[in-house]
Amino acid sequence: MLSDITIGQYYPGSSLLHRLDPRVKILLLLALMVEIFALSNWTVYGVLTALTFSLMMFSGVPIVMLLRSLKPLWWIIILTFLIHLLGTPGEELAKVWIFSLTKEGLRQGCFISLRLVLLILLSSLLTFTTSPVKLTDAMEALLSPFKRVGVPAHEMAMMMTIALRFVPTLIEETDRIMKAQQSRGADFTTGSMVSRVKAMVPILVPLFLSAFRRADELALAMEARCYRGGVGRTQMKALKVSSVDYVAVTVILLMTAGLLTYTLLN
Repeated sequence: MLSDITIGQYYPGSSLLHRLDPRVKILLLLALMVEIFALSNWTVYGVLTALTFSLMMFSGVPIVMLLRSLKPLWWIIILTFLIHLLGTPGEELAKVWIFSLTKEGLRQGCFISLRLVLLILLSSLLTFTTSPVKLTDAMEALLSPFKRVGVPAHEMAMMMTIALRFVPTLIEETDRIMKAQQSRGADFTTGSMVSRVKAMVPILVPLFLSAFRRADELALAMEARCYRGGVGRTQMKALKVSSVDYVAVTVILLMTAGLLTYTLLN
């Protein structure tokens, strides 16, 4: 289960998505998220689904690795679908105990579930095709206009990227601790809910200690390299918007305009 969590992982490559400016990728991701939430039409969702899977094909990241990002959240997707299926009033299709399966509930459940799947896949594409360093630079650049009102753009970008970067490390550490405890006879899969919660204590304690130790080591390493925040800092490789980025933005804008026009006319 832990090995299926892919949040924060970066897959090196030279695909079109890898070459896009990270600032452009973040802005396009936000635009697509707004479209997913704002537009509710089967045709629109069909276009967005086709776009998502096309990006997955062109990303150079193995499809299996991208689909694995859905596995840890499959129960949330299924639960969301069931809540809308059984809790939305409308034309009844069938009855299960005291719950009514309605046509409107089926439609709404499919919409919301597909919405979650698209959001997860698009977010995974961003992290898989953008290195943590570039992600930090992009978030700092996007937050830099807010420096005028006192927002510490560099520090916020650094904190978010460090947190994202340490997710795979903590998952690996958790897996190692669980295997060590299981080799000593610990059981995490059987027994009552209370006993399972108690069995997690030998995992959480060393995990927290390991996380604090890593945080202390990271702080010492940053101090040894004379890190003093973003004041006066420069970038070894400055971010530049290329012609490929303009083409990508143009395509997404045209697609957005077309989907919005179609939605308004129908």
